[in-house]
Amino acid sequence: MKFSVFQVSRKGGREKNEDRMGYCYTRESGIFLLADGMGGHPEGEVAAQLALQTISALYQKEARPVVKDVTEFLSISLMAAHHQIIRYASEKGMLDTPRTTLVAAIVQGNQATWVHCGDSRLYVVRNGELLTRTRDHSYLEQQSAGVIRMDRVNRNILFTCLGSPTKPVFDVTGPVPLMQGDKILLCSDGLWSSLTDGDIVKNLTDKPVAEAVPDLVENALRNGGEHSDNVTVIAMEWETPDSFESTRGVITDSISDGVFASTIQAGVLDTLVEDLDDAAIERSIAEINEAIKRSAARKN
Repeated sequence: MKFSVFQVSRKGGREKNEDRMGYCYTRESGIFLLADGMGGHPEGEVAAQLALQTISALYQKEARPVVKDVTEFLSISLMAAHHQIIRYASEKGMLDTPRTTLVAAIVQGNQATWVHCGDSRLYVVRNGELLTRTRDHSYLEQQSAGVIRMDRVNRNILFTCLGSPTKPVFDVTGPVPLMQGDKILLCSDGLWSSLTDGDIVKNLTDKPVAEAVPDLVENALRNGGEHSDNVTVIAMEWETPDSFESTRGVITDSISDGVFASTIQAGVLDTLVEDLDDAAIERSIAEINEAIKRSAARKN
């Protein structure tokens, strides 16, 4: 694989930054993740960090060097992250649970597949056009798409997330075939709430990701003013030319089997993730493999 990637997160006008993002890759597969811890609930940054660490740990176990069934993996790993957040809140005796949005994309075999829960978005831009983007799990977006009809509610409110007492609602999209030069952007609502889709597409079209991402973030912060939300973005360009536009170019051909690269940092959740590695990961991988077998049986 060959791609360029750039990521940045800015606090804006909030007291703290509850967004988290990162990516991991093997020789033949890569996963890009972004989570936005939700305000109004405790420790949103912990929920976001735990979601990323859980999914990246599962990915490191499963991508050898590719994920066998990407759709099943994304579904089950999202639910594993949700359960880890619930477990964290239970072990701490919290009256309210930490909560977070999530968007994650796996790129392998010239295809991209992604999952999202909440209003953190994924955009795919090709040849100056918006190929597709996720639809937020908010009443406003779902109503505009004709999925639901509701009146007397704040239509910007999310109706699902990770960490909620209710089972998360999420969407898996793909696989979508990729062409050289396609750009995939994952962002928190701090970006898209201050910029139009047209702004995002134009910047990604006119510049390499290492220039487009910082410019987009600065524009969003400026438009958001002193009370701007946190703004977090990770973007990649697929199969960039041999001469990379930036030092963020990644070529995975020389990576050996079993070797892994990751920008997702461990932190205060080390103990929880160690427990996850020993027990929950193995259970989740078993669930993924069983789901793959069921899927194969249905196809036959």
